[in-house]
Amino acid sequence: GLPPAMAAKGHRVMTVSPRYDQYKDAWDASVVVELKVGDKVETVRFFHCYKRGVDRVFVDHPMFLEKVWGKTASKIYGPRAGVDYKDNQLRFSLLCQAALLAPRVLNLNSSKYFSGPYGENVVFIANDWHTALLPCYLKSMYQPRGIYMSAKVVFCIHNISYQGRFAFADFSLLNLPDRFKSSFDFIDGYNEPVKGRKINWMKAGILESDRVMTVSPYYAQELVSGEDKGVELDNFIRKTGITGIVNGMDVQEWNPATDKYTCVKYDATTVMDAKPLLKE
Repeated sequence: GLPPAMAAKGHRVMTVSPRYDQYKDAWDASVVVELKVGDKVETVRFFHCYKRGVDRVFVDHPMFLEKVWGKTASKIYGPRAGVDYKDNQLRFSLLCQAALLAPRVLNLNSSKYFSGPYGENVVFIANDWHTALLPCYLKSMYQPRGIYMSAKVVFCIHNISYQGRFAFADFSLLNLPDRFKSSFDFIDGYNEPVKGRKINWMKAGILESDRVMTVSPYYAQELVSGEDKGVELDNFIRKTGITGIVNGMDVQEWNPATDKYTCVKYDATTVMDAKPLLKE
């Protein structure tokens, strides 16, 4: 994947994800912060592990952990495909705020090359609609106070079909200044989740980030080729521009000769012997 590849090139790399499960190799970083989410103040903890040169940080809050029912039956984004949990906007607002705090508040010393907090001279890579509030919070909560002035945000589109469309009235849940409304404002021809005017998280992520990228040059071309392929966001992507970078495969993580999750190991010379056994 991208994080270990960047770390191997000498960059200091952190990933920030929800703590969906009680990951046995991630330990409490002993940092507690309070974040305003909707009309409440929520307490958040950070968990951390260090793998292959990457600081893996997990945001701990009951809104994340309570959604998961077992490794193979996880329902991370909603009760079924295409349906959001009712509190998804609150959950991912919390994630974006925590991701902005992590480089400043976590004193990480696992690497032999780097130590201490990451500081403010960073590039955030925000992935899909769930992280689209990150550039908005950067501009509204930090930069007016002279913080993260040199920080940049790259917004990466993995799947344009999932955009985070919600009722326009829900904009108030995000605790953003009114000047951001135009970036979220969206009208489509669908009656879900509500009829008519909506907010669109992915639209805002595209417009408010410094750069937009996606997972291949071909997909980048496809997204601006028309309304159907760009799922009604093609005009905005044409406005900002988009760069396609081929999604690489981590050959250490996805190696069938060493994969601990397969009962029969194989390589290019033994794949035909292993195939019928793995189908049983």
